[in-house]
Amino acid sequence: MQKNFKILSFYKFINLIDLDNKKFQIKKNLIDLKLKGTIVISEEGINGTISGLANSIKSFEVFIFQLLCFNDFDVKNYSHSNTDPFVKPKVKLKKEVVPIEKKTWERKGKYIKPQLWNNFISDPNVLTIDIRKPFEYEMGTFVGALDPNVKNFREFKIFFDNLIKSNIKKKLAIFCTGGVRCEKASDYLFNKGFKNVFQLEGGILNYLSNTGIDKSKWKGECFVFDKRVSVNSSMEKGTYEVCFGCRMPVNQQGKKSHKYEYGVSCNKCHDFLTTNQKKRFKMREINLREKNHENRS
Repeated sequence: MQKNFKILSFYKFINLIDLDNKKFQIKKNLIDLKLKGTIVISEEGINGTISGLANSIKSFEVFIFQLLCFNDFDVKNYSHSNTDPFVKPKVKLKKEVVPIEKKTWERKGKYIKPQLWNNFISDPNVLTIDIRKPFEYEMGTFVGALDPNVKNFREFKIFFDNLIKSNIKKKLAIFCTGGVRCEKASDYLFNKGFKNVFQLEGGILNYLSNTGIDKSKWKGECFVFDKRVSVNSSMEKGTYEVCFGCRMPVNQQGKKSHKYEYGVSCNKCHDFLTTNQKKRFKMREINLREKNHENRS
């Protein structure tokens, strides 16, 4: 089947002002171009993922470069999908592109290109750290990567502080989905005196786009923040679905659990949902099926 939708993930750290006006203009441009997705803007920059026809994506890039007065994103990743992975266009105003509660910061990261990443993390003097959330790590990660096991990005500060206190002499190789979380993490570590921090340029998505499966050190699937839920090593839609009860990804094995019911619960939330919640979710699913049936008739 032909892949009609182009997906652009991007971020740019740049000082922005007049955010309300910029939010309005960006939202209008998304609507005019029939693009969908989520964009976050703050005083420190812009971060987002959008989808639509290829020509519309290109037009958006031209528009945003002119509006925000820069020539290109710090990082951008392209992928494709047979179906539109977003429901509608959203533009959000936030204090930070990535919440780490640091008033000022600079891009001080040292970047490792995807083509050099395998050799770099194979070095015994390098400690590879997955700075995403635990459920993302469980879905897939690089061979030998460490899971900090923290659920909120702000909590990484505690993890990193303890890491620094342990006087680890190894170089650090950090990575995330698209690279934006690593920008904040590397800056935090740099200012704490940890100079040997290296991040995967463009994140996991950039690595998967530029690395053949036969040479990949990636195992599993990568969580993405849209209706695809995950992508595999070929950047194709993965096998995960999202549980309506807890909004957590569910794999094929999880779907075989007696606690899994589509649109209701999974083995992670079944025992914590109340009877009324389950009844409400079941009714919602029945209503959706009836509505879809009517639309097809």
